[in-house]
Amino acid sequence: MTYKTKLAAGFVLAAAAAAVVIPPAAPAQALSGTPQEQAACRPDVAKHCKGLQGDDDNVFVDCLVSHAPQLSQKCRKVLEAHGKLPSR
Repeated sequence: MTYKTKLAAGFVLAAAAAAVVIPPAAPAQALSGTPQEQAACRPDVAKHCKGLQGDDDNVFVDCLVSHAPQLSQKCRKVLEAHGKLPSR
């Protein structure tokens, strides 16, 4: 797995965990977002947030939110659905 792939996968886990309020007993799948949500934001993470590292889930979400005007429509819709961006 390349660094970009690991970073993108890490973001998706972080974004889903930060963007969704999950009860403590929720299954692990809920933390990672759906495969479609992961695929929607992976290119945007690689493009806009490639230099980020760390375990803070909000770092990647904050990065994408700060690049909202440049995000793909697919990733923007994911963030809107989770309340991280206002709907257009």
